[in-house]
Amino acid sequence: MIKLPVETPTATLRYALAPDPSGIEAIEATFAAYDRMMAILAEVAPVGANLVSLHAQAYEKIRKETGLPARLVTLGLRDRANYIAGAAVRRIPLDDKLFAIKGPTSLTISTVSGRVLVPFDVPGYVSGWESPFPAHLISDGRGYEIHIAVKSKSAQPEEKTMLHEGILARMGRLLAAIASQTIDNVENNNKVALVKQAIREIDAGADEARYALGKSRAEEFRLRKRREELDIETTALNEKIRLALAENREDLARAGVARQIDLESQVIALERAMDFIELEIDEQTKALQAMLGARREAETRLADLEQSLIREAQDETSRGPSATNTLSAERAMAAIARVTGVPASSVLGDKELDELDRLHREKEIAARLERIKSKK
Repeated sequence: MIKLPVETPTATLRYALAPDPSGIEAIEATFAAYDRMMAILAEVAPVGANLVSLHAQAYEKIRKETGLPARLVTLGLRDRANYIAGAAVRRIPLDDKLFAIKGPTSLTISTVSGRVLVPFDVPGYVSGWESPFPAHLISDGRGYEIHIAVKSKSAQPEEKTMLHEGILARMGRLLAAIASQTIDNVENNNKVALVKQAIREIDAGADEARYALGKSRAEEFRLRKRREELDIETTALNEKIRLALAENREDLARAGVARQIDLESQVIALERAMDFIELEIDEQTKALQAMLGARREAETRLADLEQSLIREAQDETSRGPSATNTLSAERAMAAIARVTGVPASSVLGDKELDELDRLHREKEIAARLERIKSKK
């Protein structure tokens, strides 16, 4: 049997955030709510208390009093031992359900005010990661950042070791890689290779997001079917309890009521699980959409670069611009077929898919413009 190396975080990917005033207000309110959560935990039980019992004692109270997202409350219970009240640098644990990359320069964060869209920049990497969580929202009093753990499969990675990243970390790095400034800083003969590599990794990320989305939808179906079964059983018990009481069999009626209580407890647990699954599906869908958007941008960037190189070297090559455009279209259609799982009927001549995509984008643009106009 081959023993695979254990993945351990070895570096930190930094996202420098630039929220607007409403975004700052939402983030600060979330930090305040997180502090209140820790105060509630201090009132309920001492540090080191069993996590399961702590969840049972404090979860509902925290959710009701703070308005924190359910996922953040769950992470916060685990983070209690690491929390330092009044620290100069404040930290909130995150995972890929609490923030999501939306484009080359923006992401969303779950806050007490809902999900907020925040512009970001990618300053780069720093060495080391000591947290058990995959990411953190950081505030040092001067600004905000999101730090993401980057993992390597080797225990002692060398400086040039290839890093294995989560889908969000990879997404941010790839979007940064195809940004104009990054490409302009690369030597001329490496620009096309850089964008082509980004396209390959975007394709891999899209496949990963699509696979995860499929698993989540299967789990959602399973949970809904189980909920339906519980509802049917609960309804049937109502009739049986009434019959038992009519026949003066209180012992049987009592057993039926006890079973109903057990079923209701299962329903509550199922509802929480379904909330998490719905959040996962929403985030995975948006991640896939972001990947496809990044794919389109990378294709455009690649076509521009290839056209530029062709113009610079017309006296050295006989390849015309039409060949580049054809190859670019072929790659784009192949990517769509790979991501959606539906084979392209004609890679070079399927104008209907192009038109459908264009109409969809135009409709979204028009709807967004109408919303902006209505707010004036």
